[in-house]
Amino acid sequence: MARYTGPVCRLCRREGEKLFLKGDRCHTPKCAIERRGDRGGPGARGFSRRRPTEYAIQLREKQKARRIYGVLERQFRRHYRMAGKQSGPRGERLLQLLELRADSVVYRMGFGLSRAHARQLIQHGHIELNSRKHDIPSAVLGVGDRVRLRQKSRNIDTVKNAMDRAEALGRPAWLSVDPESFEGTINAIPDRNQIDATLNEQLIVEFYSR
Repeated sequence: MARYTGPVCRLCRREGEKLFLKGDRCHTPKCAIERRGDRGGPGARGFSRRRPTEYAIQLREKQKARRIYGVLERQFRRHYRMAGKQSGPRGERLLQLLELRADSVVYRMGFGLSRAHARQLIQHGHIELNSRKHDIPSAVLGVGDRVRLRQKSRNIDTVKNAMDRAEALGRPAWLSVDPESFEGTINAIPDRNQIDATLNEQLIVEFYSR
């Protein structure tokens, strides 16, 4: 599966804000945004201070969404088309589909330190979906689906760290997780106010509607 393999801190610097792509590091002073501040994107010595065009603003919002969820352009367009086939605001439906991806759900449940870590857990066979081994990070899950960490995977140090952090920070209300059994359930489709991504989804819709 194609994926971005470059330095992720560079992506946060490009967007000028934390995208929480590197797990625990994002919560420490080692974070590139904390250390460097907002100086424009990487290599921004000649960074333009001109007012961005409407197209540039829409493009940046779309790129930021892709980077937060770790999705390449082809997959992102596929989710956008799927959102258009559902009732309700297309932008909100798009964010819901992205939140319900298997890698995002595993991350939100606290089994992974980041979406990239959750994606790795799924691909390496550490996750069960409805009591069956699951290895497709891009699968969109639904209400009632049960996600569980396999027995042999529960002593992995990074998983323990992720669970401890999730217990401290809390989990979304649309999920229920039993830390003792390393199992979680999707109780509802997340409302827009339950999706904490700092995105203006209407700009994404406008970008693809050009």
